[in-house]
Amino acid sequence: MDQILNKVGSYWLGHKANKELSSVGSDINSLGSSIGDSTKWIMNKLRGKMQKPLPELLREYDMAVGIFPRDATHYEFDEKTGKLTVYVPQICEVGYKDSSVLRFFTIVTGYLEKGKLADIEGLKTKVMIWVKVTGITSEGSKLHFTAGVKKTRSREAYEVLRDGVGVDKF
Repeated sequence: MDQILNKVGSYWLGHKANKELSSVGSDINSLGSSIGDSTKWIMNKLRGKMQKPLPELLREYDMAVGIFPRDATHYEFDEKTGKLTVYVPQICEVGYKDSSVLRFFTIVTGYLEKGKLADIEGLKTKVMIWVKVTGITSEGSKLHFTAGVKKTRSREAYEVLRDGVGVDKF
């Protein structure tokens, strides 16, 4: 009799636990749809959705893998619209091998397609003064930065991940 009660109790407890875990999953899903963009990547991780590293995503779209600072590891990418949102832990500058410098805000957005990142927000480059970068296109061994005017740079300088140096203001 004890064995039967143990089996029934175990079944009931297991069934109840599965129901509770399912409920938690539903709560996470509904919470994920009601929170802001900046925390959706956390919800995706909780749901078990794995995303490829940012450099790998950039490589797939024929962009230089070192465009963003090394610690910009969290991002969201909507494959349907091409919208890319990259989260940078702090406002920072990155110096590249060709002596160019990019300054990143804590959130950088743009639209990613093959060989192109367009409508960029949250990125500047220094051309005597800090100028907003609105687009980056990749063409063979060259990257073209649009910052008021188009500035062509060697792609090789942007193929290595580099650390950002924190700055006070964007």
